[in-house]
Amino acid sequence: MVTEERFEFTATAKKRLVITLVVGLVLSVLGYFTLGSGGDHGGGHGEEADNSEMVSDHGEEPYAAEDAADAEGHGEEAHHGSSSSVKRLLSNLWINNVFFAGLAIIGVFFFAIQYAAQAGWATGIKRIPFAFGSWLPIAFVLMLVVFMIGGHDIFHWTHSDLYAEVGGDEIVKGKAAYFFWPLQGGEFPLFWIGRLVIFFGVWYLLFRKLRALAFAEDIEGGTKHWYKMRSTSAIFLVFFAVSSSMAAWDWIMSIDVHWFSTMFGWYSFASWWVAGLALSLFIVVMLKDRGYLSVVNANHIHDLGKFVFAFTIFWTYVWFSQFLLIYYAHIPEETVYFLERWKDDHYAPVFYINLILNFFFPFLVLMTRDSKRHTRILKVVCPAVVFGHWLDFYLMVSPGTVGHNGGFGFLEIGLILVYASAFLYVTFNALSKAPLFAKNHPMLNESLHHHI
Repeated sequence: MVTEERFEFTATAKKRLVITLVVGLVLSVLGYFTLGSGGDHGGGHGEEADNSEMVSDHGEEPYAAEDAADAEGHGEEAHHGSSSSVKRLLSNLWINNVFFAGLAIIGVFFFAIQYAAQAGWATGIKRIPFAFGSWLPIAFVLMLVVFMIGGHDIFHWTHSDLYAEVGGDEIVKGKAAYFFWPLQGGEFPLFWIGRLVIFFGVWYLLFRKLRALAFAEDIEGGTKHWYKMRSTSAIFLVFFAVSSSMAAWDWIMSIDVHWFSTMFGWYSFASWWVAGLALSLFIVVMLKDRGYLSVVNANHIHDLGKFVFAFTIFWTYVWFSQFLLIYYAHIPEETVYFLERWKDDHYAPVFYINLILNFFFPFLVLMTRDSKRHTRILKVVCPAVVFGHWLDFYLMVSPGTVGHNGGFGFLEIGLILVYASAFLYVTFNALSKAPLFAKNHPMLNESLHHHI
């Protein structure tokens, strides 16, 4: 007979996370004040004008023309923007907001897809990523606050002078309705904010619904609640398919407002998904080491390891497809996106580290069967993959917000520690409020006998 298990969020664990958060705050403050306000070149998209130097090495005049056009519109930030240190702080806050909000919604996605697919193997582990969803209301508040305070420095399209009848930016004016409808371009971005509120609102409502049904199943058993969770999960997945892509367009792609990619929704999802899988696997392994999750065996861990391995390849496929399409099309307004990341001294090392951490390292290490079952290996690979995908979002955001004023130092490390410790605190607190797995789940027996 399977007995109920509950996770104890000990005082020691809480203390360690709080200490990590405080250390992160200290590093963030130290990093911010050591940046200073010197050398402020306006940051953001105004830096795109400098890309003409990169391109001139190849004798490509169209890039220089494109950069000159960008300088007219994007360079506006130089005279009504904040200092480079403030922009770098806001940029890092936004990176962490987007990354950890993605982890939260991916956790709910993992839970929902198990019910929609009628999968039994993950019965003992799916409440681990599901607990990530408790971060959603915090993520919503943080994103809204950061946008209200620093949206003008993060998003170039918020500048009202771009929408002027004379001297405005024609490309941005063509996209005004997507941000401001039903208001005029340059006013309050009602449509953009509305989508943010709707996305988080629906995600959280469906998360709460699934959580209530799961807890009811713990008490009553039977299949009634399982069928309700299956139908609710189907609704969530349909909404998630649309909203996650649109959220990626709104929160990340619109930072580089002159650029777009039809693959960007898939790309962002792939990065969130692999990071969520790696974090879930890491927490499962750590809980197993501490005597929890008696219903989870090496086969379940192997399956999660296969997911990390497989979707690492999927992320790389999407990354390379997006890169290759832009590379061989050789259209100036598209290639400038990669020039900012590939040729700039601040981002070029991260560009290659991104590929190493997110593809070569996990692909080569997790290739064998034993490696996916060896917890010592997983304890190294999983955190590396999570951090690697944080770097992926860093590359998506920083070149378009701070440009050549970007970097990686105490500020970045500190904010990662702040957000990671807060996220894990919320996750572990949620795990401690309910059984670690559903002992009355109709497919628990299938999971107990899972073997691969």
